[in-house]
Amino acid sequence: MSALLTILLAVQMISAVAMVGLILVQHGKGADMGAAFGSGGSGSLFGASGSANFLSRTTAVLATIFFVCTLMLAYFGTVRPTASSGSVLDGAAVSVPVPVAAAPVVPASGAAQIPSK
Repeated sequence: MSALLTILLAVQMISAVAMVGLILVQHGKGADMGAAFGSGGSGSLFGASGSANFLSRTTAVLATIFFVCTLMLAYFGTVRPTASSGSVLDGAAVSVPVPVAAAPVVPASGAAQIPSK
């Protein structure tokens, strides 16, 4: 189980770093707009879309891998072993000491009941 968690964590970290790198490399939709109106060599209004499709699909795949790894880590992080202990109450009964009953308090009578300043 520990090896599986280590592999999941490594895959999640690698996909997160790769996703950040791909997002930083991509151009925004409006980045090529200025180039289309005379300040660059773009031939169409929105620029070339061939590389954008590859980068956006790769980012979507990495995001899916990251999301699945996150869900699996959350699931395996909350799984409790059931074979080693029968009940939570059995473990609590062993570790909690039994309190000893104290002697009963006798109420004071007469002048002892008057509060002092």
